[in-house]
Amino acid sequence: MALLSKKEVLNKKLSCVKLPDLKELALKLGVSKNGKSGEIIKKILENNPDESIIDEFIKNKYKKIIEQRRKVISDDDLKKELMRVKTFSWGVVQGQLDRKIQTEYVRKFVKYDELIGNVKKELHNEVTNYVICTWFNHWTTVLIEDHISEHPKVVPTVKSVKGIDIFFDGQPFDLKVTYLPRNYNPYEAVKDPKKLAVWMYENQGAQRFGSDNRLFVVLFDKKNPEKSWELKRDFDLVFQKIDDFFNNETVSEKDEVVFKFKNKTYTAIAKVLMITK
Repeated sequence: MALLSKKEVLNKKLSCVKLPDLKELALKLGVSKNGKSGEIIKKILENNPDESIIDEFIKNKYKKIIEQRRKVISDDDLKKELMRVKTFSWGVVQGQLDRKIQTEYVRKFVKYDELIGNVKKELHNEVTNYVICTWFNHWTTVLIEDHISEHPKVVPTVKSVKGIDIFFDGQPFDLKVTYLPRNYNPYEAVKDPKKLAVWMYENQGAQRFGSDNRLFVVLFDKKNPEKSWELKRDFDLVFQKIDDFFNNETVSEKDEVVFKFKNKTYTAIAKVLMITK
């Protein structure tokens, strides 16, 4: 996806608003709320709306989403829970749990007692570790994404749309919070983040393939790479790096990357925020 025009971006922003909220926004802008989402968006665009009003409306809706989550658990309490994780070992390869159960248990054991005994002896711990790692990654990402979305220069989405999580400097981005890929040269990653972005586009899984604009937040512990996961919950450092990034970065044609996937060539706008310790 190349750089989009202002009108194209505004169209995408409105497409990331749920229908009930879109009707509310239409009334706020003095536009008829009747019709389906596409019809309302068309009428809003034809009315040449003030984009700042739309941005403020969306950000306020997102704040309410965060407030609902915080009623369940505050940010401070959630951070405390995340600090309880002592080790980070997947045990089971992500996405291959069912295959492991089938090949190493279901089809291997013919006696019930042997099956249950081995499940308790080995699989239980592996699944527990898998769930803890997934839980840790999910909730640390929630806190990081919420912090990004509350930045003054960022407009979040309030409806799930494939390939778009935020709008920054007038462009849509898919937000990816991840660790530096294993065996990728850390020096090269810092020196040439665009090359790292291309690598991550070209080495993404086929089932999750996307050529949308992406903002990669990449975490790496220089002294202890295996402990990079702990860096993800160092929220004081992570949040400061995020604020510095959005305060100073802009989006331009210089951020364009070209990559290949399954013999096809794609173009996207990519930004990389390296957070190291």
